[in-house]
Amino acid sequence: MALTDRVRTILSWYGSENPGTRANLVRMLNHGSLAGTGKLVILPVDQGFEHGPARSFAPNPAGYDPAYHAQLAVDAGCNAYAAPLGFLEAVADEYAGQIPLILKLNNSDSLSKGHPACSAITASVEDALRLGCAAVGYTIYPGSSARNQQYEDFREITLEAKRKGLAVVLWAYPRGEGVSKDGETAIDVVAYAAQISAQLGAHVIKVKPPKDFIEQAEAKKVFEKYAIPTATLTDRIRHVVQSSFGGKRIVIFSGGEAKDTAAVLAEVREIAAGGGFGSIMGRNAFQRPRADALALLAGVMDVYRNA
Repeated sequence: MALTDRVRTILSWYGSENPGTRANLVRMLNHGSLAGTGKLVILPVDQGFEHGPARSFAPNPAGYDPAYHAQLAVDAGCNAYAAPLGFLEAVADEYAGQIPLILKLNNSDSLSKGHPACSAITASVEDALRLGCAAVGYTIYPGSSARNQQYEDFREITLEAKRKGLAVVLWAYPRGEGVSKDGETAIDVVAYAAQISAQLGAHVIKVKPPKDFIEQAEAKKVFEKYAIPTATLTDRIRHVVQSSFGGKRIVIFSGGEAKDTAAVLAEVREIAAGGGFGSIMGRNAFQRPRADALALLAGVMDVYRNA
């Protein structure tokens, strides 16, 4: 597929990268129903590792099978499919070349309730190459006392991934001793997490949709002084995108907790209106019956296509 003007513009933001990395960004941007639009809808299925099998898959038991999710991503026309090592190893042979894959390199379980918030590195860049992935994914927890170790580990992963021609996707979830529970999705904190992600060298940044709450007292003064709008989700999305190098980094937003179709689409419309580059939607898709999941993802893609 020839490059559209929009995809060319996005690639121009990553001019320091080698041809392999840029080619893998194109693989994702030029795949699926949104190919060429500069928008991304990615299906992530790391919840089995993160939350346990029953909590993740009992609502739709077909999801216990790794192949179910890969086929759902293909049939829905997603730009990519992201999962931990085991799920990708289970399907990489059958789905080779059918959809760009993103290997999630670090994961945690929900059995430990302690701090600090930190994920274990559970796969490698070499695994991603072996499985034919277009990108690697990694999670950081700004606000955790373990954040500096996470940043340093990510630096090494990013260096290797870029050297070997892979794209890098960063999940940025503020969490831990440094932020309150409400602060995890506060507009100032989410924008800060997006800025940190861009500074760490991520090509694609994943954050949660921010709420109309400001965590940091010093940030609150600035938001008020310069009248930064936060009243609507569209306003807040716009600020997060602006905080990611003036909109010159791809920023996508998680689907969050389970909600009905109308609520999902209403949120996506505001994300699109605010300049968000797309959605990475797991539980809200794969926990639905297959037909409902396909209908939901088609509706999400229609929103981004027509934004």
